[in-house]
Amino acid sequence: MLKLPLKIPFKILNNTIRVIFILAFSLNYAQPTQYKSLTDLSYYENPVDDAYQQERCKLDLYFPEDAQNFPTIVWFHGGGLTSGSKAIPKQLKDKGVAVVAVNYRLHPKVNAPKYIEDAAAAVAWVFNNIEQYGGDPSQVYVCGFSSGGFLSLMVGLDQKWLKKYNIDSNTIKGIITLSATTFTNHTIRKEYGMKITQPLIDHYAPVYHSREDASPITLITGDRENEFFGMYEENAYLKRMLKINGHQQNELIELGGYGHEIIEPGIPLLLRKIN
Repeated sequence: MLKLPLKIPFKILNNTIRVIFILAFSLNYAQPTQYKSLTDLSYYENPVDDAYQQERCKLDLYFPEDAQNFPTIVWFHGGGLTSGSKAIPKQLKDKGVAVVAVNYRLHPKVNAPKYIEDAAAAVAWVFNNIEQYGGDPSQVYVCGFSSGGFLSLMVGLDQKWLKKYNIDSNTIKGIITLSATTFTNHTIRKEYGMKITQPLIDHYAPVYHSREDASPITLITGDRENEFFGMYEENAYLKRMLKINGHQQNELIELGGYGHEIIEPGIPLLLRKIN
């Protein structure tokens, strides 16, 4: 009979597990040697609204030059739909994936649904163009932080936005959000004349569009006691409604001890889901 050690010191075991995880992660994300960045690409072929649309509706593309068929992350920044600008988080760089950072129009210059329309147009651009840069259009992940996560979920769950571009939202490989709004976004409630503390679920709420056949969804939030205005509970409710509607591939991850700002600890989890 094989005899196993009776006791392994916890510190040694813990460090061993950590090393194995790091090595496995590194092997799975073998690093291409060269990356290229293209900035301020317009994702509307023919802007029709005004100069603000032409100025704001642009994206940056960061991709590995010496690789083929790589996944692509579409990244929507946060800022409550009132502020913020496209930027590629450093934690997403040099990971063997393409990243598309998107600018979209902001309140008060526009109201709903303009920023949702912009998000859909940007995702459509990726589906239609990423192959020419070496990416695999069947591996497009839509991701974002805070209100950027709200936009990701709206585009992925409410099928009408991508249908305009003859794209089935279910072809999104996965939707991964960090501290996303899943009820009607607080800025949209402000547009209605409501207070931020007054909850609302209408057709501008991702949870309103919970359905069985949606793409896989991963919801990552901060600690329920430290999050922004009940954000954890909003995400927990979306997970529950997805399950009730028969959706199988969904997950809710709560990062204990963290508040709303979870980009740094959340992105490694995002990359692990893609891997």
